Amino acid sequence: MRASIFLSDIPVVLRNKNGTRAAKLRAIDFAERHGYIKGVVRDIIHDPGRGAPLARVSFRDPYRYKRKTETFVCAEGLYTGQFLYCGKKATLQVGNILPLGAMPEGTIICSVEEKTGDRGKLARASGNYATVISHNLETRKTRIKLPSGAKKIVSSSNRAMIGIIAGGGRMDKPLLKAGRAYYKYKAKKNCWPKVRGVAMNPVEHPHGGGNHQHIGKASTVRRDTSAGRKVGLIAARRTGRLRGSKQTTGKAEKE
Repeated sequence: MRASIFLSDIPVVLRNKNGTRAAKLRAIDFAERHGYIKGVVRDIIHDPGRGAPLARVSFRDPYRYKRKTETFVCAEGLYTGQFLYCGKKATLQVGNILPLGAMPEGTIICSVEEKTGDRGKLARASGNYATVISHNLETRKTRIKLPSGAKKIVSSSNRAMIGIIAGGGRMDKPLLKAGRAYYKYKAKKNCWPKVRGVAMNPVEHPHGGGNHQHIGKASTVRRDTSAGRKVGLIAARRTGRLRGSKQTTGKAEKE
């Protein structure tokens, strides 16, 4: 294809820093809606920007004589050469991708779609998983428990991968020294080292200044405050320690 000066004529392929495609589920098609499609894990690769490994899965194109490679966030227990099945009629096996409505209650899942066809948005960090709690056959909705403990109601046609995201326990071993933290965050965005506001001068941060390190004023600020002042607890509903059992709020929790 000969590209022109117009950007709309140039094919765009979303890739990460290491040259791999973005890790998503397959784009939903006729094969997944009414049956299943078989793929094979070709390789397990490292992504420098995340804690979980990625799996390169090769599928035979159902409409053309060619193969297509997809990149998934790897589930715990996947291995090279393993066959994966994606679709409504796939079996309940670790690594397979099914609609939530086809999974029994109590199934451990990951890479859950928040909206049908968005190719996976929830429970994608290393060691994370969600749980299928219940199904409502009348409204075609499924209630799931997220890694945070919150309950969420989503469509039963949303897809998810069976299993737990690989790389669990990655944060159990302490870094112990600044050199390891330096190389850890070097592959990520510029977020280390993080200087505390109370350690700065008053011209650099609203919490700075003073003869000793203290905020000196209420750390809770309004939602509509100016950009330079919006630090600390922004529009907090409450402050202080939660006494007693853990309290959770939200519409999904009330239901």
